[in-house]
Amino acid sequence: MIRKASLLIAGALMGASAMSLVHGSVGTAANAASSDTYRQLAIFGDIFERVRAQYVTPPEDAKLIESAINGMLTSLDPHSSYLNPDAAQDMRVQTRGEFGGLGIEVTMEDDLVRVISPIEDTPAARAGVIAGDFIAEIDGEEVRGMTLSDAVDMMRGEVNTPIELTIIREGAEEPIKLTIVRDVIKVRAVRFSLEDDIGYIKINSFTERTTDDLKAAIEQMRKEAGDTDIEGYVLDLRLNPGGLLDQAVNVADAFLDRGEIVSTRGRDPRNVTRFDSRPGDLIDGKPIVVLINGGSASASEIVAGALQDHRRATVVGTKSFGKGSVQTIIPLAENGALRLTTALYYTPAGTSIQARGILPDIRVEQPVPEELLGRAVSRGESELRGHIVGAEEDENGSGSSAYVPPDKEDDLQLNYALDLLRGLESNPAFPPSPDRALLNQQ
Repeated sequence: MIRKASLLIAGALMGASAMSLVHGSVGTAANAASSDTYRQLAIFGDIFERVRAQYVTPPEDAKLIESAINGMLTSLDPHSSYLNPDAAQDMRVQTRGEFGGLGIEVTMEDDLVRVISPIEDTPAARAGVIAGDFIAEIDGEEVRGMTLSDAVDMMRGEVNTPIELTIIREGAEEPIKLTIVRDVIKVRAVRFSLEDDIGYIKINSFTERTTDDLKAAIEQMRKEAGDTDIEGYVLDLRLNPGGLLDQAVNVADAFLDRGEIVSTRGRDPRNVTRFDSRPGDLIDGKPIVVLINGGSASASEIVAGALQDHRRATVVGTKSFGKGSVQTIIPLAENGALRLTTALYYTPAGTSIQARGILPDIRVEQPVPEELLGRAVSRGESELRGHIVGAEEDENGSGSSAYVPPDKEDDLQLNYALDLLRGLESNPAFPPSPDRALLNQQ
């Protein structure tokens, strides 16, 4: 078997060399670089063979190869990864808006699983998991040494089975142990309500159902309002970790009549893809206030940036997470997939979101309860190890407070938005802002 592996690797190297001969126009420097790459691949093959032959216990070839692939991808940026068949299937299920688990959006940082955001009304959220938490142990097993896929697999399981998480939380003197019962996570993409004469729309995530749910929410609010005219809308994107690009484009398009929504730019400067809006505004030009905070990432930043640049909405809150990279899902053999960062997002004004985030037109800080001080802060993309450095990265970084009060009466950002739409004087803690005039330009 060792000899066979050697022959396979040698064959791969010879094939690559043959390709170099076919494209013989490359320069000497490029050839030298290629030769060095092939030598490094030969070292990898040698190590692989020695581990298989000499490690103290027989390793599983598939696990060795998967770990090597993940090591390569995690060295690129925090969002590129290999999805084995199970993980790829989980991803496909999640984008449909229904999956099994705890209900948290996570990433890997400092060898621990970091919570980007708990999904509203899920077991994790109800148990008290908050953005910024680090998961150190899963059912007593240390996370250090695991891949993100391994950790996610452990947190998944049969419905109604318990799992114990050991959480490290900034400001807490001791690790926190939480026992959470797994459940079927049905993500309600859009929630809505009428706040007297204002329509409130909360988008939790961008799944395949988001655009349809948004249209249904607007129609339902109009029916409920009856003869009462809806003065404007609050579009709440706080704690929204993102999702599907096409859904973000469709949501922004729902409020725009014309113009670019977002562009993606890849490695080749000529590789630019633009997404434009089509005629038709679902709310007939009514004013909008968009709410964002440190838990607003990716697709939610695309929507906020598009509406802000076109002056279609006033953005209120605090700086968003700053995830401005595009991950392409590339199907692989045996139903696995490669999630590879292939481009960056740019707002209609040509501003990169990456590691910068969306800056609100009106900054409104959300007071955090004393018991949560130092804990409800999203560190942002700019503080993730190995993040892609954005062209317009802010020296102060991205991300901000990711706390939203459970009671609307205590939600200062939401109440500010409602007052802004009604044309009332703002909360005394926040002096009137010239940005208010943006609402009169709709």
